[in-house]
Amino acid sequence: MIAAEPRRYEVSVERDIVCVLRDGCTLSADVYGPPGDGRFPVLLHKTPYDKRVAESHAYAHPIWYARRGYLVFVQDVRGLGIAGGEFYPMRDEARDGSESVAWAADLPGSKGAVGMYGFSYVGMTQLYAAAERPPALRAIAPAFAGAHPCDGWAYHKGALALAFVAWWTLHLAQGNARRGGDAAAEARLADAARSLANRLWTDPIGAFLHEPDLRRLAPFFYDWLAHDARDAYWESLALPTGAASPGVPALRIGGRYDTFLEGTLRNWTQRLSDGGDRQRLVVGPWIHNLWGPSAGSDHFGAAARHRVDAWQLAWFDRWLKDADTPGGEPAPAAWFVLSENLWRRAASWPDPGADVLNLYLHSNGLANSINGDGWLDPDPPSSEDPDLFVYDPADPVPSLGGRSCCVPGVAPMGPADQGPILPRNDVLVYTSRPLTRDVEIQGTVAAQLWAWSDADDTDFAILLAHVRPAGETINLCAGTQRARFRESLRHPKPIEPGAAYRYDIQVGSIAALIPRGHRLRVRVEQQFSRLRSPRQPRRRARTACGSPPRDRGADHPARQTASVARANSRRVAVTR
Repeated sequence: MIAAEPRRYEVSVERDIVCVLRDGCTLSADVYGPPGDGRFPVLLHKTPYDKRVAESHAYAHPIWYARRGYLVFVQDVRGLGIAGGEFYPMRDEARDGSESVAWAADLPGSKGAVGMYGFSYVGMTQLYAAAERPPALRAIAPAFAGAHPCDGWAYHKGALALAFVAWWTLHLAQGNARRGGDAAAEARLADAARSLANRLWTDPIGAFLHEPDLRRLAPFFYDWLAHDARDAYWESLALPTGAASPGVPALRIGGRYDTFLEGTLRNWTQRLSDGGDRQRLVVGPWIHNLWGPSAGSDHFGAAARHRVDAWQLAWFDRWLKDADTPGGEPAPAAWFVLSENLWRRAASWPDPGADVLNLYLHSNGLANSINGDGWLDPDPPSSEDPDLFVYDPADPVPSLGGRSCCVPGVAPMGPADQGPILPRNDVLVYTSRPLTRDVEIQGTVAAQLWAWSDADDTDFAILLAHVRPAGETINLCAGTQRARFRESLRHPKPIEPGAAYRYDIQVGSIAALIPRGHRLRVRVEQQFSRLRSPRQPRRRARTACGSPPRDRGADHPARQTASVARANSRRVAVTR
């Protein structure tokens, strides 16, 4: 039996419909919907990126949804576009979102049932509104959204997400200059954004500290720099917790090479207690901002072409119309397997039946570069010399691909061959033997690193890669840990130069098939050691990775380890 094609409606557009919040602030929305006296469910899209655009470079235009029987409200958030008030990231989104939902539910033509959709910050506006539990909010579809404004948004385990934060701040500041009619400031900020990639190499923070336009138009940026610990400032901006009622049904969409992937998965895990039937997870092979069959240097085939609009329509039809849509919503958990280039579907993520094993980093004391003697296998090492390298912030290890946001020319994204980096002696390289059978790595990769440095703080980074037979080394995931936040993101503890410490590093979540004959490769390196003012000198640091000091006792691991996958099963999980 073939399902009937859903009815299509004519669509009218009303511009600049005003919503007055309880504190007197006015927000403005464009409304797309069928004309006449009918009543329809509402889709609300709250954006800081101009309601006239409505993220239509990634989603179907609001008219597409309106033709399928929805009133679509695209609303500027407080302080941006033509909305009143002052924009400050995350601060007002819970209250404003809840009140906007209630307002949209009561407008003429509304059926009283509201859904929300959008990605990145527009995904966050949904999470904040849902946390307030407005009765009219029946479903959300947050894509590429984080879980906490500090860890996983502005910072990653204590290290500032500099390329993303700087670009995003400049982008919003340009909008504020335009809003205020300051064309000269807008031009200066546009120039700063265009030159950002070069500035990140020469003076990553110092120049920004003296940007009068930025301080005036995006003051939150300086608050973020002043609060690198997850302190009371960040908790005041965090998602509300402790609500006793079940969560709003959510279709959560993530990208394997998106900077907010770990937050998307954390939100999914935390909400599973609401019942799997009310939650869906989709993770594609996508970078932040766009979803498609190509990312970075790889093409994932026709299966990677997104169906996000169709999935969302089916999701909202179910919860807002009590209807089934041809094509349907995705399985409870659906994720794209890299290299195999197919979707895997199950009741949960990751597959609970997979195996777990530690792989150890080995060397004869010279794991420096691809030319060194580092190797990776399941056997714990015995007595091995530590690996030593010099980190020079004047010549940092560049990023090739990876997880970031939002412009590839500023922050590289996606898979990329790491070959140009591997000859450097300031990276440690450990490579497995060729696998004897196909292995699917599935889950969140964790690493345990023992290291000392003669600096008083630094950022350690670990990257897991897939080595193809021809030698291409394609990044799968990477994680960073700032040394002083090794034990707590709230209570930093400086390191003592020359003393060895253990660093537990979340390398990242991945689903990838490593075929027989291919290899795994782990890279260890350092990144910029601190935010600095123009008066602070750059400092080289010597670093050793290896066995902990003898006086730490026999209960400590012999040397650093990386928890990845073993080749005794086709489907393998890694420690979470």
